[in-house]
Amino acid sequence: MKNRITDIFFDLDHTLWDFEKNSALTFQKIFFKNKLKVNLDQFLDSYIPINRLYWRLFSEDKVLKEDLKYNRLQESFMKIDYKIEDEVIHQLSEDYVMHLSEYNFLFDDTHEVLDRLSSIYKLHIITNGFKEVQHLKLKNSKIDHYFNTVITSEDVGVKKPNPLIFEKALADAKVHSSKSLMVGDNLEADIKGANRAGLESILFDPEDKISHHGYKIKTLKELETLLT
Repeated sequence: MKNRITDIFFDLDHTLWDFEKNSALTFQKIFFKNKLKVNLDQFLDSYIPINRLYWRLFSEDKVLKEDLKYNRLQESFMKIDYKIEDEVIHQLSEDYVMHLSEYNFLFDDTHEVLDRLSSIYKLHIITNGFKEVQHLKLKNSKIDHYFNTVITSEDVGVKKPNPLIFEKALADAKVHSSKSLMVGDNLEADIKGANRAGLESILFDPEDKISHHGYKIKTLKELETLLT
C-alpha cells in the first residue's frame, strides 16, 4: 500500500484530537460557569452514547445541527433526572461549542507521527464536525500546519459517508482516489465511506472494539510501521 499512496486523509475528532477528554473538560468548565451542581461522571456516562447516536443521525441527515446541539444535552439531563430549564440548555449548548476548542489534548504520538508522515506524504483533513470549531481545534492544538487541505461537511453540504465529500476532498487535493488513504475511527463514515469513493482505508480503534477485516490500528504510532 505505501508504495502507491501519495496522500493521506485524516478524520479529526476521535482520531487525532481526543474528543472525549476535551469534551469532559469543556463540560466541567461550562457547568461551573453556569453554576450547575451536576455530577460530571454521571452526566458523561449518559451523554457520551447519546452524543454518538445524534452524530450518527446527523451524518445520515436525519437531524439538523441545532437539534443535535440541543437534544443531546436535553436527553442527557433527562436520563440522570436533573431538572433544568430549556433556556439553560440552550446557553450550555452555545457555551459548549464556544469553549470546546480551548482544550486540545491529542492522542499519543500525534505530533511525532504527523511530523514523520508529512515528510513523505501530503496530509489532509476530512471532518463532519462543525466548521466554526474544527479549524480552531487544528490551530489551537498546533497541528494545522501539517495539512495541505481541510474539508468540513459544511463546506461541501454533505457529510461522510456520502461519496461527494470524498470526491470534493480529492479534487481539492488534486489527487486520484487510487493514490489516497483515509484514516479514521468511524467504520461507516470514514472507512466504508472512503472505500466506496475508491480510497484505501485504515481504521483507528484504540479500544479494539470494532470488528473489521481490513487494516486496523490501536495506536497512531502503528501508522509509521504501515506507511514508512
